[in-house]
Amino acid sequence: MTNTTTTTTPTDGEHNGGSDGALRRFAVHHDGVTIPVSRGGRGRPLVLCPGLNSTQADLRELAGILRSDHDVVTFDLRGHGLASAAGTYSFAAFLGDLTAVLADPDRLGLPAPPVLVGYSLGADLAVHYAAEHPGSIAGLVLIDGANPLPEPFITEADLPQFRVLAQDQAARNKAASASGPEHQVLLTAQDVFALQLEIDVVRSAILDRYRRIDRPITMIMSASIAGDSTEGRAPRHNRLWHSGIERLRRERPSTSAIRLDADHRLPFTHAPDIARIIRAAHGSAGTADVPTTP
Repeated sequence: MTNTTTTTTPTDGEHNGGSDGALRRFAVHHDGVTIPVSRGGRGRPLVLCPGLNSTQADLRELAGILRSDHDVVTFDLRGHGLASAAGTYSFAAFLGDLTAVLADPDRLGLPAPPVLVGYSLGADLAVHYAAEHPGSIAGLVLIDGANPLPEPFITEADLPQFRVLAQDQAARNKAASASGPEHQVLLTAQDVFALQLEIDVVRSAILDRYRRIDRPITMIMSASIAGDSTEGRAPRHNRLWHSGIERLRRERPSTSAIRLDADHRLPFTHAPDIARIIRAAHGSAGTADVPTTP
């Protein structure tokens, strides 16, 4: 078991918040890394987990909207944003980061089990955490991730293109650091490429994790994760993404699935829509019916 400790450090211009909803920031130290955590807002507790190549600062708009009626916790995964670099970047290591943040509910100060919201890789982490910690969360909201794909997303023929995409992503990550360290991602192109392949394997077996979860699940998925091109890999990947959603709904009919007319950047381009869906499914008054999209 990882030895996890937390320290609370107020940020300049802010103070340790509590029932007043003020934003407070502190750090979780585990596995040799430092994970920065922010908490603020009022209402039902909610933990927002970012994805690969995204930071809590990138999700600031969504978190800000949700804080009007949720007690929102955000954090950075290792090697992302203000989190420290690590010697290992893997699905298990990132899951350890999420687990460390939620490891001590009393110290975190949440008055009730939170709604766990994950974006992309963060959605996969949320499903695994919920499956391994029954009763610890109130529900799941999965944003364009944790899709139980019926076949690999990345085929042998896709490998050269995904290597190029990983190099492009690493270059964008490096450029993003110019906006401030809260937006930086320290992963190399090889780190990104290896993680994309690993996530594909994780999703091939994720349906079994869903079977262990007895909490409400809402999926918010992009209509065109690979973009709207009618050529190249986009049509197959978009069809496969839709097939995975339907596979989960057949296995678990109670799952709410909403598709937004967007690509994989949906939390950055459709934050108000996502917040509205989360409120409808997991608002302060409890769980409400959310329409599904065929």
